[in-house]
Amino acid sequence: MTDVGYGPRTPAWAALRQLSTKFDSISLRSLFESDPDRGTRLSHEVHGLFVDFSRQRLDNCVLEELFTLADQTGVQAEIRKMFDGERVNVTEDRAALHVALRSPTERELLLDGSDVMPLVEAERRRIGRLCGELKAGRLKGHTGRCISDVVNVGIGGSDLGPQMTAVALAEFVDPNVSLHFVSNVDGVGMTHVLREVNPETTLFVICSKSFTTLETLTNAEIARSWLLEHGGSSAVARQVVAVSTNHEAMDAFGIDSENRFDIWDWVGGRYSVWSAVGLSLALGIGRENFEKFLSGANEMDEHFQSAPIRENLPILLALIGIWNRNFLGAETHAVLPYDDHLRLLPAYLQQLEMESNGKSVRRRGEPVQCETCPVIWGEPGSNAQHSFYQLLHQGTSKVSIDFLLSARSGVDRQAQQDLAAANCLAQAWSLAEGDPQEQAASPHEVYPGDRPNTLILFPQLDPETLGKIVALYEHKVFVQGIVWDINSFDQWGVQLGKRLAEQLTGEGALDSAPAAIAAAAEKLRVWRNG
Repeated sequence: MTDVGYGPRTPAWAALRQLSTKFDSISLRSLFESDPDRGTRLSHEVHGLFVDFSRQRLDNCVLEELFTLADQTGVQAEIRKMFDGERVNVTEDRAALHVALRSPTERELLLDGSDVMPLVEAERRRIGRLCGELKAGRLKGHTGRCISDVVNVGIGGSDLGPQMTAVALAEFVDPNVSLHFVSNVDGVGMTHVLREVNPETTLFVICSKSFTTLETLTNAEIARSWLLEHGGSSAVARQVVAVSTNHEAMDAFGIDSENRFDIWDWVGGRYSVWSAVGLSLALGIGRENFEKFLSGANEMDEHFQSAPIRENLPILLALIGIWNRNFLGAETHAVLPYDDHLRLLPAYLQQLEMESNGKSVRRRGEPVQCETCPVIWGEPGSNAQHSFYQLLHQGTSKVSIDFLLSARSGVDRQAQQDLAAANCLAQAWSLAEGDPQEQAASPHEVYPGDRPNTLILFPQLDPETLGKIVALYEHKVFVQGIVWDINSFDQWGVQLGKRLAEQLTGEGALDSAPAAIAAAAEKLRVWRNG
C-alpha cells in the first residue's frame, strides 16, 4: 500500500512536528495578550452549537498546517465516500451508513445501487406505530393491562446508546413510562430490575444484531423464564420485542413475528441508537421527540458534508484532537459536561472513540506510525471538581479537555444552572491561564495553566441538540481515523476475550485453566464450592 495521504508521512505532519517544539515556551496567557480577538476568531457557531477552542495551545500557523493535513490526507474525499455508501469499513467489506438512519426518507441514499431509504422509512414507521400504541394505552401485556415499564436488554452500543440518550432526555420521557437498562452478564442488573417491575405490565426490548451475544442472550433468557413463570408463552409473545437479523433464533426464543425490528450490517453497534436499537428511547420520549433527535443529527450531517474545512466543527475537533495527541503529548482526553443530564456522555464517548480508534494497525494491515486514540474519561461538573480536578490543575499528566454547557436549565432551576455555568467558565479560564492574580504564598498554590480545553455551548439540552452533539462526536472520530489511516468501524480487539471466555465457561472448565490464570481459577473454584 502506498503511503500517499497517510498522516505521519505528509509534509504537513513534519511541519506540525516542528511547530510543536516552540509551545513548550509559549503560554496561553501570552497568546491572548498578543491577540485580543482570539476568543472571537477561534470559535464557531453552527446550528445552535457554539464551539470555542481559543484556549487550545495553538496559533494561526498551527491551524493552517492542520488544515493542510486534512487536505493531504483526503479527509473530504473520504467523507464523500461514507455518505455515498462506499465500503469504508474495509476489514469487514461493509459500508458505514448510520447517517442514513437520520436522513430524510425522501432523499435517495444508494448502497450497491439500491436505495436503502425505503428500508429505513419502514422501520421508522414501525417504531412510530409502537410508540403510538404505548401512548394511547393500546400496548398491553398478556393479562390486558397497559404496559408501564420498558426494559432494554443489550450491551455496548445496544445499551450505552439508548441509556445515555434516555438519561440525557429524562425531562422528555413520558411520566407514565419507566425505562430500565440491563447489560452486564453478572446478573445484578436484571435481578434488580425484576424486583421493581410487574410481569403483567413490562415490555422487554432485546437488542442483538446476531442474537448470539453472550451477555444479552443470558439476560434475555432470565427475562423469558420470568415471563414464562408468570404468564406462559403468551406473555413472551406479547411482551418481548427484538431488534436483530437472526430470525431463526427469534423463532426459538418465542418472539412474535410482529415484534421483530430490523437492523442492517451497515450499522455498527456504537452508531445504532438512531435505528430500532433506539426503540426503548423512542418508547420513552415518544415518536415526535425521537424524530427531533434524528433531525438534529441530520443537521450536523449536512454541515459535515458541506462546510469548508476551516468552519467544519467535526473536522476542527478532530484536528485539534490530533494536535493534542500526536504533537503535544496528551495521552488522555476528559469530557466534562456541566449538566447532570449528560452524566453518561463520557462513558458513551469512551466506547465511541476508544472502540472505533483504539487501533495499532492501519486499514490495509501495516502497523501505525503514530499514537492513535487517547484514553477518554470524565464525569459531570461540578461533582468532578471535588474529585479529579486537582490532577487537571496541578498534576503531571497531559490531559486535553472538552467542557459542555447549556445556557438554560432543563429542570426550571435557572439560578442553579447559572452557578454551574460560572463554575464551568471559571475552570476553563483557570486551566488555560492559571491564577490571574498570581498571588501564590507557596509552591503548593501555584497553578501553571496551559491545560488545553474547548467549550461546547448550546441554548438548552433537548432532542435536537443532543442529536447534534452525538453526531458531532461521531464525525470527529471518523476524521481522526482517516488521518491515522485506521478503520473506525470494526472492533476486532474485543473478540479474543470473548473466545477465551467460552473456553472457561461450563461445568469443570476452570479445572483445566492455563498457567496464566490457574491460581485465580483455583481460588474461585474453592470459594464457589464453599
